[in-house]
Amino acid sequence: MQMPLLPQHPLLGQGAPAPLAASRSDDDLRVAAEAFETQFLAEMLGHAGLGATRAQFGGGPGEDAFASLLVHEQARLMTARGGIGLAERLFEVLKARISH
Repeated sequence: MQMPLLPQHPLLGQGAPAPLAASRSDDDLRVAAEAFETQFLAEMLGHAGLGATRAQFGGGPGEDAFASLLVHEQARLMTARGGIGLAERLFEVLKARISH
């Protein structure tokens, strides 16, 4: 049985926003929080110039195509080693929201 997105609420009539599904495990939340931090770090590293090709002796279009993959992998490794704490904080907030 599927949970409706907007269950009926006696005071609101049309329905209130459904709480997040309580069946999600802590592991699922942690994976999502770490994926978010990885993407955030990849964007920040990219804007900081990491992965930008050099003007002299650059790898050309091939290097440009794979530079974002390298930056994403570096961000993933940063997150796996503790990152900047964004994933942990996001995990705590999501877990608290689910438990209420």
